[in-house]
Amino acid sequence: MPVRQFDGHLMRRVRRAADLTQGAVAEKLGVSVPAVVGWESGKSVPDGEKLPALAQALGMDLDELFPRRLPPDLADLRCDAGYSQYQTAAITGTRSAGPVANAERGRRPLSDSFLPLLAQAYGVSVPDLLAAQERSFNPRPDTQSSGGHDRRHEPSSEPSPPLPPTAQTAPADLPRTLAQKITHLLEETYTARHPTDAQIAEHGNAQINAEVLSEGLVRSLRTGSVDTAPDDVLDALAAALAVPPLFFRSDDAEVHRIISGMRLVRGGLAGIAARGGSEELPAELLDFIGGVVDGMRPR
Repeated sequence: MPVRQFDGHLMRRVRRAADLTQGAVAEKLGVSVPAVVGWESGKSVPDGEKLPALAQALGMDLDELFPRRLPPDLADLRCDAGYSQYQTAAITGTRSAGPVANAERGRRPLSDSFLPLLAQAYGVSVPDLLAAQERSFNPRPDTQSSGGHDRRHEPSSEPSPPLPPTAQTAPADLPRTLAQKITHLLEETYTARHPTDAQIAEHGNAQINAEVLSEGLVRSLRTGSVDTAPDDVLDALAAALAVPPLFFRSDDAEVHRIISGMRLVRGGLAGIAARGGSEELPAELLDFIGGVVDGMRPR
C-alpha cells in the first residue's frame, strides 16, 4: 500500500538545521524524548497521523520531508489530516471507529452518509475520498512496505463458515478475564494504533454521561492489576468499546455465544453481500441480533 517514506537520519539533520532539540520536538508533538530518539535512530517510526505535526514542527513541507510513492488510500488520507483511527468515531458520529477501520482494511465500504463528513475532516473532496477507498479495497501487492505507518490490510478471502451462536463450550483461547476481554476487543477492532487508556476513559464517560472511568482505572483493568469492577464501570467500558455490557458480565459460555455471534454476523452479512444482498437474513442471524439487543436493554 502507498505509504509515506520516513527517514530518521534525515529527520535528525533537519532538526539540527532548524536548531531544535529533541526535547523541543517531543514537546511540540506531545510525545516523550525517548520516542524522538527512537525515530531518529531508526529503532522505531512515528505513527502516520503524527507525520504532519512532525513536519510542521521541523518547519518542512509534509510531502518534501516524508514523500509518498503512490496516491493515498483511506488510511493515508486520515493520517495526513492528523487523525488517529480511534478519533474518527467523533467524525462519523458512531460509537466506535469500526466503519473507518473496516473500510481501511478493505472489508466494508464507507456508508454514503459518512463520505461528506470524512471528506471535510480530511480536507479532500468526496471523489478523492472515494478514489482512496478504491485503493484500500484494491491494494497493489508490490507496494507493501514494513516502514511508515501501520498498513495491516488483509487480502480478501471467502468468509469462513460461522460458528454456531449457541455453542455450549468455549475454546481455551477465548477471553475469560476482564483484561483478556479488553485486549481482545482492542486487537479485533483497531487496525492501526489502539486508543489510549485516557481516550477509552474519556469516550466511555461521554457515552454514559457520567465520570466513572479514569486513565489509571482503564489501565489497571486492561493490564489485569484490577480484575473486577462495579456495573457502572463495566457499562462505561462497554460503551467505549461498542459492545453490550453483557460481554463483560457474562460467564465463559455466554462470552463464547457473543463472540461466535459476532463471527456469524460478519460471515453472514459478507455472504449476503456477495450474493447481491437481496435475500432475507438467516434465521440464526436474526436470533443472535435479537439476543444481543435483549442483553443491551436496561434491567
